[in-house]
Parts: sequence; C-alpha cells; structure tokens
Amino acid sequence: MRDWVRHDLLTVDPEAWETLLAARPDLDGVSLLAAWAERGWPVIVRRRVPGEDAAGVPAGLPLPPGEGKRRIGLALDPAAVSPRPGPTLAEVRHAAPPSWRPTLDTLVAHGAAHGCVPRVFGGLLWQALTGLPYLSATSDLDLLWPGPVTRTCLDGLARIERAAPMRLDGEIVLPDGFGLNWREVRAAGPGDTVLAKGLERLELRPVPMATEAAPAPPPAAS
Repeated sequence: MRDWVRHDLLTVDPEAWETLLAARPDLDGVSLLAAWAERGWPVIVRRRVPGEDAAGVPAGLPLPPGEGKRRIGLALDPAAVSPRPGPTLAEVRHAAPPSWRPTLDTLVAHGAAHGCVPRVFGGLLWQALTGLPYLSATSDLDLLWPGPVTRTCLDGLARIERAAPMRLDGEIVLPDGFGLNWREVRAAGPGDTVLAKGLERLELRPVPMATEAAPAPPPAAS
C-alpha cells in the first residue's frame, strides 16, 4: 500500500465518487459535490481520525466560504484514487489577489535562495485548482516548506510577513512526512520540542534545524 502523506492531492475516479456519495446520505444536496470528481477537482489527504478504518485513504475537501466553508471528511478506497502533484507557489500565482503577488514573488525568491520550493495548501490552493472564490480579505497564505530549514530561512520568513498584506501560515514538511508549524520551530530554543503532525498520529519532536551554510572563503591574494 502506498505511504500517503498529509497534504497529498488525489484524483478520484468519478464512478467511485458517485458510489461514495450514494453511501453518504449526510452529503445529500451539498452544493458542488456531485460533479466534484467529474470536473477533475482533487481531494487532499488528511490526518486519520483515531479508530478510523486503516484500509481507507483519509481525505477531505473544504467548501468555499460562499458555500458555508464546510470541511468534508472522506474515507476512500485506495484503488479509486491516484496521486497528483501539489502545485508550487509560483504555479498558483495567477490565482492570488493582485495585492498578494509581490509577496508571493518575494517568497519564491526566498525559497530559491535557500534551496527549497514552497508548495501551497489552504485557500489559495483550492482557488487555483477549482476557480471558485476561496480567498477573502482576511485569508492566510498556507505554505509547505521542505525541511529541515535553517534559522536564517525562518527569520527571513518572519521579515517577509511583517511587510505582507496577509498572514503567512504553514508547515515545514520533514522527509518522513511529518509537518511542523514554522512559527513554533522558529520560536523554539535549544533542547525544545515542537508538535509534529503525521498521517496516523501526533508526537513531540526535537527541533530539526539544518546546518547553516558556511560563508564562502575570501579570494586568495594574488
């Protein structure tokens, strides 16, 4: 069985989707759901609820604010889904409000300077993938940063946020798929632990901080 990770995007077979909805009377009449899979819109892998059947893929989707902002939880047959790549921040720039775009460009450049490519989740992701209005004037920008990251990288994020028109939220995603809130990592001191979120459980982890790159040596005197 595939090792799913929180925030993975999945395409659902439309026939399987129809069968799933037929077995969920609580979702009868929920706007947008009937044609969700047929339109090619994805679902996202979520943390498994304690006691939930381990054979299913825990997934979900949020409805836009105009439809009640409801979060729909699903358990999917692994045979009915296929993975799809999560878009990078640069790839969804077009779907962001114009006032956000200079900050997005700064964040993309910040990632490049630190050797990482930020991906998106949250409202900007869903607005980009569906074309529906998910973002409002008070929305956060949710980002996934491949970790571990350096202290300099996190300090840079804090500086960018101070000049940004939105709050920067999100996680550092470790190689094993666990996610750490970037603010908690930045605020932690030596020897501290932070909450790590995985597909199956939560746990406390030591703060993972990448080694800062050593400064380049000065050129030799000629």
